[in-house]
Amino acid sequence: MGFTVEDMMLVSENRYRMKLIAGRQGWSNSISWLLMLEDFTIIHNFRGKELAVTTGLGFQSEEAFMMLLEQLTSAHAAGLIVNVGRYINDFSEEVLAFCDEHDFPLLTVPWDVYLADMIKDLSIRVFLQGTTDEEISKALIQAIDSPEEQGRYMKVLLPYFDVDGTFQAVVLYKEGLDSMDTVERKRIAYRLQINMTNLTHNAHFFYYDSVFVVVINAVETDTVRKIIKGFEKNLRKRMPRSGFVIGIGSQVTDITHLRSTYKRARAAALRAVSEQSGMVEFDQMGIFRLLYSVEDRALLSQMSDELLAPLLEYDQKHDSDYVKTLDSYLRNDGSIQAVSEDLFIHRNTISYRMTKIRSLLNSELDTPMEKMPYQLACLIRQM
Repeated sequence: MGFTVEDMMLVSENRYRMKLIAGRQGWSNSISWLLMLEDFTIIHNFRGKELAVTTGLGFQSEEAFMMLLEQLTSAHAAGLIVNVGRYINDFSEEVLAFCDEHDFPLLTVPWDVYLADMIKDLSIRVFLQGTTDEEISKALIQAIDSPEEQGRYMKVLLPYFDVDGTFQAVVLYKEGLDSMDTVERKRIAYRLQINMTNLTHNAHFFYYDSVFVVVINAVETDTVRKIIKGFEKNLRKRMPRSGFVIGIGSQVTDITHLRSTYKRARAAALRAVSEQSGMVEFDQMGIFRLLYSVEDRALLSQMSDELLAPLLEYDQKHDSDYVKTLDSYLRNDGSIQAVSEDLFIHRNTISYRMTKIRSLLNSELDTPMEKMPYQLACLIRQM
């Protein structure tokens, strides 16, 4: 997840006497660069993940400092370092509460710390970590594309992952990602990462095959679920019009099975689109686990259309809803009353329709074996 606030604290706590005084849940925020600011001018150029540094010269009043925090969080900055001791000495309860509520790290260094040296040192570390992240992303993509060719990716991943441990992929999908220019897509990626709290070096974030992917290593499934639910909550709150859905893959063991959890996460994301849900776990998809694992979607559509062809043709000619009626009938285990309530249609009309449907399909739809093909056909149409 890049060079994070946690990484920075490990380096800076003694070297620069840096303290994290609020927004502790943002400890996993990754940092794209460090920028010095003493007014609001350059904030509108922030792309996300920038770490702001200030002496507080232009933000000495409570009102100005709160406005600074609001603009930085809106710009998806990674955090703020304040050089305390001259223009700003302490912070109000309101400031601390704001940072905690928004998981926005507020850090301090003493006035006698030479900021130019600190910024140079930390910026170099950010740059080096960025280069390493690119290598890790390429290696993980190789593990997904060619799991059997371990020589291509294992050497790169060994220092950073427990390659024999558990892996779980999470996919973030929205329509049109691949058509965006690289700068805009990177801006979105930065904002997504800022909202993904409590993940650092046991996870890696990258773009691949028209989706954003998070690979999580050696973390219990329940913990992953909790983290991703927190991320979904942050998305709804801070990026309400983002349009992203989330798919969580099954947990697998060993890096050579990364492809499996990735494919399942993609399937779960597609299911989330289909049912207009913000997040879907593959392991909770029931029989859809099988259907969404079939990569030949044309074959599925063909099977569904062949079985339902008599009803589809009848509906088209007579502007009726026989396919919808059959779907409800099968979902409600053949209860005419339940179908009547489901579709808000008189039960006598439902009885008439079902007689006609049985005739068109040349099936009584009585036994499980008679019903099963049509249940699958209706489920495929839902996809």
